[in-house]
Amino acid sequence: MEPGQGFLDSEPLREADEDLASEVNLNNSIMTEEEREEIQQELAKLEEEINTLKQVLSSKEKQHAELKQKLGITPLSELKNNFSRGWHDMQTSTAYKKTSETLSTAGQRTSAAFSTLGTAITRKFGDMRNSPSFKSFEEKVETTVSTIKTKVGGTGTGGSFEEVLSSAANASSQDTPTNNLTDTSERQC
Repeated sequence: MEPGQGFLDSEPLREADEDLASEVNLNNSIMTEEEREEIQQELAKLEEEINTLKQVLSSKEKQHAELKQKLGITPLSELKNNFSRGWHDMQTSTAYKKTSETLSTAGQRTSAAFSTLGTAITRKFGDMRNSPSFKSFEEKVETTVSTIKTKVGGTGTGGSFEEVLSSAANASSQDTPTNNLTDTSERQC
């Protein structure tokens, strides 16, 4: 090696170097020319067999496609059949059955919970509607509506819509029953 040159040589390989590299035998055994020719013949024979097998396989694939076409089997129908078979296999699997049962049970429990919740809400609305506060509110609304109807469509002096609403609101506040036991802050809504 020349000084200044490292392990990596910047010069391209020469033909003699390539021949040397191809002659390297990794088994470190020296091969005779006769053994070498025998191995090359075996390699050529294997390559020929591989090519023959490729041709036979190609011919068989072509014949396979023609027979499918005659039977009316398309790639789409094959895909559909494979999907159906896969879906059926999945549905019959133990894991799918256990998951399905678990989800069914969870759905039934959720349905029962919502039913119970709906019943409770209905009961609470019924209780609220029967409460004195709601009855008082309902009476106020009915009185206001009847007053507005009387003022708008009745025999009164009439006036603008704003005046009718204002007078109805005043009439409603005068008709409101008061509870003497509560202070004024509790009376306001």
